[in-house]
Amino acid sequence: MSVPEAQPGSSSTSTAGATPAPPCTIVIFGARGDLTKRLLMPSIYNLVHDQLLDDQTHFLGVDHNDLSTDDWRKQLSDTLKELADDPHAEFHADKVDPKTWKWVTDRMEYFTADFDADETYTKLNDKLKGNAVFYLAVSARFFGPVVEKLGKAGLLKESKEGSQGGGFRRVIIEKPFGSDLASARELNRKILAVADESQFYRIDHFLGKDAVQSVLAMRFANRLFEPAWRAESIDHVQISAAETIGVGSRGNFYETTGALRDMVPNHLFQLLSMIGIEPPKSLEAEAVRDEKTRLLKAVQAVKIEDVARGQYSAGKVDGEAAKGYREEDKVAADSTTETYVALKLTINTPRWAGVPFYLRTGKRLGGRFTEIAIHFKPEPYGLFSHASGAQDAEGKGAAPLRTGGKVVEPPSNVLTVQIDPHHGAAMKFNVKVPGPLSHIGEVESSFDFKDFFGDQSNVGYESLVYECLLGDATLFQRADTIEASWAAVQPAIDLAEKGAQPELYEAGSAGPAGADAMLARDGRAWTPIAPDKQ
Repeated sequence: MSVPEAQPGSSSTSTAGATPAPPCTIVIFGARGDLTKRLLMPSIYNLVHDQLLDDQTHFLGVDHNDLSTDDWRKQLSDTLKELADDPHAEFHADKVDPKTWKWVTDRMEYFTADFDADETYTKLNDKLKGNAVFYLAVSARFFGPVVEKLGKAGLLKESKEGSQGGGFRRVIIEKPFGSDLASARELNRKILAVADESQFYRIDHFLGKDAVQSVLAMRFANRLFEPAWRAESIDHVQISAAETIGVGSRGNFYETTGALRDMVPNHLFQLLSMIGIEPPKSLEAEAVRDEKTRLLKAVQAVKIEDVARGQYSAGKVDGEAAKGYREEDKVAADSTTETYVALKLTINTPRWAGVPFYLRTGKRLGGRFTEIAIHFKPEPYGLFSHASGAQDAEGKGAAPLRTGGKVVEPPSNVLTVQIDPHHGAAMKFNVKVPGPLSHIGEVESSFDFKDFFGDQSNVGYESLVYECLLGDATLFQRADTIEASWAAVQPAIDLAEKGAQPELYEAGSAGPAGADAMLARDGRAWTPIAPDKQ
């Protein structure tokens, strides 16, 4: 069977004319898991839809549950249809194209196996010829053991003889990669003992999002931004990932993880690195990854006084009652796990000297959004400063300075890169209000990717899987990058492990008061969290 033709209007302009990935068997450890069902397989469907996979691509699902290949196909088919029917799902095709999905299911095989048994890997060796990617969509405790057993069985040996002699062998490892600096170092030591760094693709799905990848293009493909992208012009940067949902059925996982480990050294630090890096020598993978690592090594270890931890209590979210974290299933009644964390970080480079980076993430907040807000310094000349207290009844602006009173500067410019649920950017800047007086008003100009490039069905894994198959590691993390991230937040982890009590905040609110106080002492404030940001 040949690769199906793309449906009218389905392929994005970014994939038109792209070369399909080389033939490969994608071995999915954790084939029955939620990640495989809701993220990985929908992304593979989209890649096939855009004609980016070779006709000789195959999918081998590995899991410990007894299941037939037909049953596995049915489970994945049911989930894909459910996602297609859900307008809020990231995979939002109008319908599943039967020809495209059949192309995928015809190439599926399910393999019941024990991840810890040597026999599993002996059987895998018999099944695999040519190129292979091992996708570890499993619990983090299996990362090291699975890689070690792959190495022991000779499954990670590469050759240049193509499909008849071994080809490439690569491993995609999901987060969390370690739970602190020490465990990350140990995991890196284990996997690098059996294969080369170039064979490991530590995945962070935030880097698969188009809006995140576009940050480098915004910075380095536009003369407009880069000259002002430094301490001389920027006052501070806010990176936010707010959620309205609670922990749901993931109480067991969250109790040992918390908001800090779950979101900060991976997702939020990826956003930090895209904003902060110096221009790489090229867009080659190692050039970009070198600059990311150099930046993250320059992030100073967070100070305890610059950490705010919170935990949601009962409240209302979107008008509906929400129970507190300690009342959730599989959560300890006296839990000290944080469901919200805010940090103030500093970066010891000339570009960012004196510019604080404020990071926050939390569950059960009053709005859902992920964004980067770059706050610029006030204009230095004071030409349009106004007297305070002179706004008229309609709020049309303050009177000119000649009326007397305390000087009030015009609002500072803010550039916001919107990651979720909207994908785009907005810029706030000042203009003169029409009329005879020199009143200043703030306006906003914005764009959404879908308005210019169409509404793409993209779950965020498409580019990551495709780039791994091509052998391009630009969007993946190296060992030294991972360790630099953990080193920066280790003091906050130590604080949590000492049993420090998180500050309670009401579900549906903007988070704990301590996070607001942290910015207030610097004379700053967070971007408001509100339902209208969704």
